[in-house]
Amino acid sequence: METHSLTNLINKVVNKLLESKSVVVFTGAGVSAESGVPTFRDKDGLWQKLKPEELANFNAFMRNPDMVTEWYSHRRKIMHQVQPNPGHFAIAELEKFFERFAVVTQNIDNLHQRAGSKNVFELHGNIERNYCIKCKKFYQLGDIYPDKAIYCECGGLIRPDVVWFGEMLPEDEYESAVKASRTCDVCFSVGTSAVVFPAAYIPIYAKQSGAFLVEINPNPTDISSLADVVLQGKSGEIFPLIVEEFKKRKGL
Repeated sequence: METHSLTNLINKVVNKLLESKSVVVFTGAGVSAESGVPTFRDKDGLWQKLKPEELANFNAFMRNPDMVTEWYSHRRKIMHQVQPNPGHFAIAELEKFFERFAVVTQNIDNLHQRAGSKNVFELHGNIERNYCIKCKKFYQLGDIYPDKAIYCECGGLIRPDVVWFGEMLPEDEYESAVKASRTCDVCFSVGTSAVVFPAAYIPIYAKQSGAFLVEINPNPTDISSLADVVLQGKSGEIFPLIVEEFKKRKGL
């Protein structure tokens, strides 16, 4: 783990990027928090007396679909009111320079796509999507925020397409993310405490496979000791500096 000045560390990362063909950026809640998205356990308003575990699971949904539907409408409305931050845009910008580039995210807010990222693997789903638990038909609610359970034409309940407590990660997304991590030259772990598994295996697999591991986070995490470079700070401040230097070195 490097402990030199920020400029020297960024130069080290850029040097590695310039000789690399494949990049993975693994992101967590910290990236979205910089846009104003409340973290999952933030307490606010109507939900301050309820634990996430009491709402974000299938049994809770079946017990009280009105309440769970309203809670996710509340969260989706908040996410619609925020915008991608400079970290999101810098990640999307960097993607343009690599044939193989993947964003692997634990976030469900769609901000990476809104910033322009094209190849995004969503390990915990996407709050913009919903589907019928009976016939599996997908629904987009857009700017509609129901405060009661909604039903498919087949009669089945419609739920958010997010991974709830006790559920498996989407198999295709996870397998694609693992493949990308095992074959990348550089892996960034950004804005994540790296303690939620199996998602947190992504940077570990990358490191085990010989990738250059870079962590960007305000505080040390469980992954810090594995990283080749640790850049302590916010992704919205540090990632744009990396991309700016990278483009400068490429003569752009």
